[in-house]
Amino acid sequence: MKIIILVVGKTTDAWVQTAISLYESRIKHYLPFELAVIPAVKAAKNLTEEQVKEKEGQAILSWIKPGDAMVLLDEKGVSLSSERFAERLQKKMNAGVRNLVFVVGGPYGFSPAVYDAVPERLSLSALTLTHQMVRVLFIEQVYRAMTILKGEPYHHP
Repeated sequence: MKIIILVVGKTTDAWVQTAISLYESRIKHYLPFELAVIPAVKAAKNLTEEQVKEKEGQAILSWIKPGDAMVLLDEKGVSLSSERFAERLQKKMNAGVRNLVFVVGGPYGFSPAVYDAVPERLSLSALTLTHQMVRVLFIEQVYRAMTILKGEPYHHP
């Protein structure tokens, strides 16, 4: 199984990219991994929030391929411990999912079309996090989940 984190907009801070690169290299010891970037909507300041969500939503939905599983990282999603998240990843692997795509939406969230198309949602925190921080925190949790599944000492319950 390949894990893909699909994000809207480039990473702009060097420290974020450094952290992403660190965990990306660690994850690749366990399974294929990709951080895929959908370009930010051009001239977004001239559009309404709904128009921006709609344009981003079209780009997100173009990623859906047969056999792939998609999960929205969303504040209204289910909250899991690291151990439960690792169990969920294992179930997806056991089910033969080819690509598991976790989606980080843009600054206004997801369009109704994306919510309709992707029923599975995961919340990282009840706190509001920047989209840059979500990238770092989530990629670390993917790495942590892999070490939990392998029984390695990185995770201390």
